[in-house]
Amino acid sequence: MAPDPWFSTYDSTCQIAQEIAEKIQQRNQYERKGEKAPKLTVTIRALLQNLKEKIALLKDLLLRAVATHQITQLEGDRRQNLLDDLVTRERLLLASFKNEGAEPDLIRSSLMSEEAKRGAPNPWLFEEPEETRGLGFDEIRQQQQKIIQEQDAGLDALSSIISRQKQMGQEIGNELDEQNEIIDDLANLVENTDEKLRTETRRVNLVDRKSTSCGKR
Repeated sequence: MAPDPWFSTYDSTCQIAQEIAEKIQQRNQYERKGEKAPKLTVTIRALLQNLKEKIALLKDLLLRAVATHQITQLEGDRRQNLLDDLVTRERLLLASFKNEGAEPDLIRSSLMSEEAKRGAPNPWLFEEPEETRGLGFDEIRQQQQKIIQEQDAGLDALSSIISRQKQMGQEIGNELDEQNEIIDDLANLVENTDEKLRTETRRVNLVDRKSTSCGKR
């Protein structure tokens, strides 16, 4: 089975985020020694732009997958949580790059501790649903494929029913057309018969009048 493009992109995006964190840490070490690291700064800036583009691509892939029912709503929510995690990482890495935040290696631990103190949901963690708990990516993909196949089978059955109904409608329409033609033929026949009767009636009346006239003479 071909790898899911969303997860492939997600894995590469996580690697970019990790690389950015490592390079920011290296740059900060140089700066603490009073040294400049312009090449590292340029590299980090390019990686941050790449990270931003990758996250945008993940958003687009997820929206299309949900809209076209390639994945279940449950799986869509799970991927959205992973995507929210990446967006949070991007924001923290950008702040660290601008020297507005903590060291990259401290960002995650400090975030978890602060969220725990406030009792707020941790954006780095999410509660995995029971349906996928303990399953690997391949097993989850197989589960999704099975659901999609069942949906496709249901759509095929519905399409078949609609086709049969359409065919029945066409047959009924053809039968009505034939019956209308028969009715038209009968109407024409009755009209012709009425005309013949009227003609014969006039002829009989004419003969009767002539007979009456002859009798009087």
